[in-house]
Amino acid sequence: MLALAAIALLTAGASGPRELAAPPRIVAILGARGEQRVTVRTDAAGVPVLPAAQVVTALQTIVSRENSPLDPAVVTVGSIHGGTRYNIIPDEVNLQLTVRAYKEEVRRKVLASIERIVKGVAATAGIPEDRAPTVKVSEGTGPTYNDPQLIERLAGVFKRAFGEENVVKLDPIMASEDFGYFSLDQKIPATLFWLGASEPAKVKAWRETGAPLPGLHSALFAPVPEPTLRTGVKAMTSAVLELMKK
Repeated sequence: MLALAAIALLTAGASGPRELAAPPRIVAILGARGEQRVTVRTDAAGVPVLPAAQVVTALQTIVSRENSPLDPAVVTVGSIHGGTRYNIIPDEVNLQLTVRAYKEEVRRKVLASIERIVKGVAATAGIPEDRAPTVKVSEGTGPTYNDPQLIERLAGVFKRAFGEENVVKLDPIMASEDFGYFSLDQKIPATLFWLGASEPAKVKAWRETGAPLPGLHSALFAPVPEPTLRTGVKAMTSAVLELMKK
């Protein structure tokens, strides 16, 4: 099972007939993190905005104080909504979180910590138990695991197709990806590789000066079309032909 995705941090190649388009990302993710979406609803008897703000701050201690630095995790409050006017006390405040981890046991531990912290903040604020915050866990994906033998095999194919200098090994990342489902819990060998898509000059400036380089989910992300598409088609075709050999 194969998947290809564009990435902003690698360059797209020049479009001349003898130029190789830019590197697909190879051998990179031996485990992309799993994601869980969590909704926290604070329904305080008084002012729910304050305990909600305290919850946001307290949640930051999960990764920094409770989790081993050797087991990466992410807890992000990406959305907070409460109230309609500055001078009207809202009935509730809703927080939406993203939880990310490579390991299932870390994910479960983080989710338990979120519930403990939310309930603890509510108790400290004197919120009655019948109006205590609720924590709802929904939508989630497991980790994406690149089969080591498969990715090593494909790395050789890509090096022959594009040149060794254009095949790069990257560290695992904490991005969100549901491709891992297709491996059926690693029963089917699968791998996801990245395709460089950014203008070489912009990547060079980012590496040398730290100039902003728009990411995939940015409105400013502008992949270089022709070399990116050409390289992607060649990479996937080369991989399929290799795997179809008897």
